[in-house]
Amino acid sequence: MELDINGARIFFTLPIDLPVLGQLKISETMIISWIVMILITGLCIWLTHDLKEENISKRQAVAELLVEQANKFVIGNMGEKFRYMIPFVAALFATSVVSNLISLVGLRSPTSDLSTEAAWAVVVFIMITAQKIKTSGFGGYLKGFTQPIPVMTPFNILSELATPVSMACRHFGNILSGVVINGLIYGALAVASSALLGLIPGLVGDVLSQIPVLDVGVPAILSVYFDWFSGIMQAFIFCMLTVMYIANAAEEG
Repeated sequence: MELDINGARIFFTLPIDLPVLGQLKISETMIISWIVMILITGLCIWLTHDLKEENISKRQAVAELLVEQANKFVIGNMGEKFRYMIPFVAALFATSVVSNLISLVGLRSPTSDLSTEAAWAVVVFIMITAQKIKTSGFGGYLKGFTQPIPVMTPFNILSELATPVSMACRHFGNILSGVVINGLIYGALAVASSALLGLIPGLVGDVLSQIPVLDVGVPAILSVYFDWFSGIMQAFIFCMLTVMYIANAAEEG
């Protein structure tokens, strides 16, 4: 997609369908998602290689710290009985963070594609529903839609379906907005740089006005928020909603 601002062209990368592999279409989002998973897998293998009980390395200390924080996060918010959820929540958080931050190296973030968050949200929704059925039974789960009065059934169904939609759109919207805002900032700074340096008379001004000098430094400072802080925060919020929804489902009935 191309956006024109006072003559400055800004490009936003959209999903690009690559050649079809059999009946499967390979998109840019899928390829980068696999890169993200390979990076996380490689990091896990490196952190957990050659573990020791005594005289541990700094690498092992970092690994133990990450595991400890994951334990505290899940057990602290869900209780001891949900200890089995720790690997899932940790993997979800790591995937979200790396996907959000991979744009820093020039790759398109998979989380700027709604299909990524939608897939995550559907998986979480299935887990929430399974927990509700496990807690109340299938009959109790269906009966819950008629509470507090049967006439509320359609609204309760809509509310149930709204859960994955809100989780996906919240994460996607915040990541995409950061991409768009960064693009607009780059474009605005390029225009400002061209206008300021174009005031220099002669050939020097003509040459320098073609160089987006102001694009150096300022966007990097802004990326501390839009890429680092916002990316990590959105991953944390998505995981927090996941554990809270599942924990609440276990308390119903």
